[in-house]
Amino acid sequence: MTTTGEVHAAARGGPWWWERWRSAALDVGLAVASAAECAFEGIRFARDAGIPLAAGIVFGVLAGSALLVRRQWPIAVVLVSIAITPAQMGYLMGIVGLYTLAASELPRRIIGSLAGMSLVGMLIVMFVRVQQDMAHGEWQIGDWFVPFAAITIAIGMTAPPLLLGLYVGARRRLMESLRERADSLERELQLLAERAEERAEWARGEERTRIAREMHDVVAHRVSLMVVHAAALQAVARKDPEKAVKNAALVGDMGRQALTELREMLGVLRSGDGGVRRPSERSAAVPLAAVGVAAAVAASKAVDEGDGPCLSELDELIGQSAAAGMVVDLSVEGETRVYAAQIEQTAYRVVQEALTNVHKHAAGAKTHVRVAHRVSEIAMQVENEPPPEVASASSARLPSGGNGLVGMKERVTGLGGVFVSGPTDAGGFRVSAVIPAA
Repeated sequence: MTTTGEVHAAARGGPWWWERWRSAALDVGLAVASAAECAFEGIRFARDAGIPLAAGIVFGVLAGSALLVRRQWPIAVVLVSIAITPAQMGYLMGIVGLYTLAASELPRRIIGSLAGMSLVGMLIVMFVRVQQDMAHGEWQIGDWFVPFAAITIAIGMTAPPLLLGLYVGARRRLMESLRERADSLERELQLLAERAEERAEWARGEERTRIAREMHDVVAHRVSLMVVHAAALQAVARKDPEKAVKNAALVGDMGRQALTELREMLGVLRSGDGGVRRPSERSAAVPLAAVGVAAAVAASKAVDEGDGPCLSELDELIGQSAAAGMVVDLSVEGETRVYAAQIEQTAYRVVQEALTNVHKHAAGAKTHVRVAHRVSEIAMQVENEPPPEVASASSARLPSGGNGLVGMKERVTGLGGVFVSGPTDAGGFRVSAVIPAA
């Protein structure tokens, strides 16, 4: 992991304007050294200017102490060093001040102007000092040495700290840029992880909804018919043993069909990861993105493999309802053709759930099932008449979770279709759905 800018900012704990105590200690040490230098040079300045010696020392100490604020006000430090250059003091302050100025975030034109002023001041002072030393007879060299020495010393005391400061400032800005990019990248990765978790949670929710819808369609219809046949079996067990045996066989067949469909669904869910996994593998942590992918694969595998019911099984479905005592009228309009597996499965489930609702809420009512094959769509309508009072009073009471119509609507609208349900004027109930053929 990289050290982000937020962590870097939180690590700042120095006094006043310093970021760290180490920086404060360094500046205090430089200020003490500069004050000592200026105080020593202030002695000669006081003798040359004819002022009290103590005044020259105090002046040097105060001027040299300006280096203490070099990080906060680098321009002021450089200006002070330029101002005391004629007094031939503050050389350390001038070098450190130029370095700090060049490494700061100030505009280049200000840095260049102050560096030029410092170079000119240093050049003039060095020219005068070298000339005085040669006049006193300390150096016995030609006249060409005065400008050469002045230029060399001025450039040597100005260019290196300036260039070093520019390099350090550029490197510092580069590191800040890299740190900001690292922060940005970390935020983007965190955002991507949050989005992946949201997508995985959404996929899990969609898979749970799909499983609940499939389980409801499979179990509710079969069990409803089983309950109806069991009630009929109980009623005719002694009066008509032959019919009781027939009803018992129907109950057994429907139970086996329900178990078969449940096993198929569970088989799809179990094989969604590509095979049986060892206990150690099942206990391992699974990435969130992989959960979303596995959920999506499990949600679509049953439809893609064509294992679900299709429209050709409508006759068998209606026959089962008729065997349970329901009067069902099936009418098919248009030319029968084969649709996509998901469309046929949805159409079948709509009719199945509508018939289940008739068994639950309108036992004994005559029901009309209409299927229309159109050019670009397929339409289904299941409408039941009002149930007879005798039948409704004696029918087996079937529990209802209220999820049938919701599941049908979700199936149809998920394919871009239209779903409408509601009571009829005659006292019955109608379920209508239209699904695009493509």
